[in-house]
Amino acid sequence: MDCPSMTQSQVDYSDLQGLVRFGYKRMTQAAYVLLSVRDVAAARSWLRNAPITSAVATDPPPPNALQVAFTATGLKALGVPASVLSGFSSEFLAGMTEESRSRRLGDVGSNAPSQWDWGGSANVPHLVVMFFAEPGRLDAFMQSSTGKAWDEGFEVLRCLDTIDLDGIEPFGFADGISQPQIDWAQDRDVAGDQINYSNMVALGEFLLGYRNEYNKYTDRPIIDADTASAGLLPAEDAPERKDLGRNGTYLVMRHLRQDVRSFWQFINRQAGGNGAEIDKLAAAFVGRTRTGDPLVPIQEEAIPGIGSQPDQIRQNQFTFDQDPTGSGCPFGAHVRRANPRNADYPGHPTGLGLLLAILGFGPKGFRDDLMSSVRFHRILRRGREYGPGLSPSDALAPAPPDDPERGLRFICLNANISRQFEFLQNAWLMNTKFSGLTGESDPLLGNRQPIPNCPATDGFTRQEDGSLRRHISGLPQFVTVRGGAYFFLPSLRALRYFAGAGNT
Repeated sequence: MDCPSMTQSQVDYSDLQGLVRFGYKRMTQAAYVLLSVRDVAAARSWLRNAPITSAVATDPPPPNALQVAFTATGLKALGVPASVLSGFSSEFLAGMTEESRSRRLGDVGSNAPSQWDWGGSANVPHLVVMFFAEPGRLDAFMQSSTGKAWDEGFEVLRCLDTIDLDGIEPFGFADGISQPQIDWAQDRDVAGDQINYSNMVALGEFLLGYRNEYNKYTDRPIIDADTASAGLLPAEDAPERKDLGRNGTYLVMRHLRQDVRSFWQFINRQAGGNGAEIDKLAAAFVGRTRTGDPLVPIQEEAIPGIGSQPDQIRQNQFTFDQDPTGSGCPFGAHVRRANPRNADYPGHPTGLGLLLAILGFGPKGFRDDLMSSVRFHRILRRGREYGPGLSPSDALAPAPPDDPERGLRFICLNANISRQFEFLQNAWLMNTKFSGLTGESDPLLGNRQPIPNCPATDGFTRQEDGSLRRHISGLPQFVTVRGGAYFFLPSLRALRYFAGAGNT
């Protein structure tokens, strides 16, 4: 939708679920409970009284938090009218397991929904209730937050546990470093040409009802003003109507099992047991060292004072402009695929050069036109690990019969599932032609299944200055999808609408 010439209102944090703003890192305990609606009246009763945590900042911050999100089937089960549901995105309504979508996402073979523990066509949850708590408080918080209406209204399908690995993901690398910075103040000039890569992203990329990076409003359910919708905020681009999507977002959940032993054992074999080469090859796969340092220089000089910032801030201050050959960070490395860190016009043209670039002329690098500007495809990650930690050295030992499962409860937030999560997954992570490569998918997340016109997808290439490229083949599939679904994380006003008289 086009953006009218009007001043956007400030964000009402009391209407926003806190997960979007905070992430709750200090609450190191968490559990995600997948539910189906058993009794509509009781389910609505619990939802009306649930202690949903808003995004209002408090001092001290709360010791726990509760968030709720719904699948399309869940909203139907609550009785949300079809006329309202039709305003949600087609991706959300169709679900993650639609056949052509599974193929694009790489959910085939061992990743196929028919192999999933949950989320397949026969066991899609209606909603997920997410509990977060400070150490030692989770069990008591979950017990106090449920009760009779919960027991009568819902059937628990599965409780997904999590673990705190102190900022380290199961393969052993520092995680959570590269996150977009949300323009909460809505000061970013999204209409201007973006010559330089920026980590600041328009609010509308993550919250519905606000301008996105196209300076437009993402389509969302906007309904007529009546008694049932009286509590909803008006739509900024249609003030006479009510905005059911505003302050809400789409939540993508993926249950990813990580084969930590296979990862380190494969790298150990490729490196011939050489410790230094093991570290180097593992870092090449990821694009960072295990401590989180990128494989290209941090922009210490370009950003005054960055050297005094915490590591996780410093480690996110870089681009790949100074690594045009991929000799520092391989083109196929996970962090380069997940965020190529490019701008609208590669090479930073100015003056006449910028005009020529806009018109499609001027010198270009080999890969300049191969990838869309990343500002249109950022996601906000909110996932957590599960399973016990396993060090790289311990991972070299054979797996015991009772070796526990390890992995990631991947969660991301985005306003446009197709343009953000699905684009990133399909065009960058799973794409065997990413950045001009051939026969390679993401070294961590890639599905090694052959695809039409590409019988091999299990390669990885390292380019080093002054030497021949090294190509590795036969990469195992290190990550397997075990479940997933698309959810809508509503505003608190929309949640009350779903739970109240807005349903027929």
